[in-house]
Amino acid sequence: MKRHTARQKALQALFQHDLGQTEPMEAIGNVVQNEKYDQFLESLVLGVVEHQQEIDELLRNHLEKWTLDRVATVDRVILRIAVYEMKYEEEIPTSVTLNEAIELAKTFGDDQSSKFINGVLSKVLTTLSK
Repeated sequence: MKRHTARQKALQALFQHDLGQTEPMEAIGNVVQNEKYDQFLESLVLGVVEHQQEIDELLRNHLEKWTLDRVATVDRVILRIAVYEMKYEEEIPTSVTLNEAIELAKTFGDDQSSKFINGVLSKVLTTLSK
C-alpha cells in the first residue's frame, strides 16, 4: 500500500471514528476489509487518536473566525492527519505532508477545502518551525 493510499484510508477510518466513535482498529478494519495494509496507516490513525487533544489545541489556535466544531468533518480529519505528520512523523518532509493534505481536500472536500486546509496548515507550520 502506498502512503498516499494509506492517508486516504486513514482519512476514512478517522472520519468513522470522529462521527460514530468507532474504535480506531475497528475503523481501520472497516476501510481495508481483508486487504493487506501498510503499518503507516495504523500509525496515522492511532497517532491522531492518541494526540488528538494536543493536535486540536494547535488547530484551534490557528483557526480565524472558526471553531473546530464548525469545520467540516472531512476537513477537520485532514487537518488532524497533517498536523500529526508535521509534529510526530519527522522523516516525512513537510512539503510532502502539505501537498498530500491539499490533494486529500481536493478529492474528499468541497470546492474551498484545499484553500482552507492550505491556509490553516501554513499557519501551523509557522508555529511548529519556531
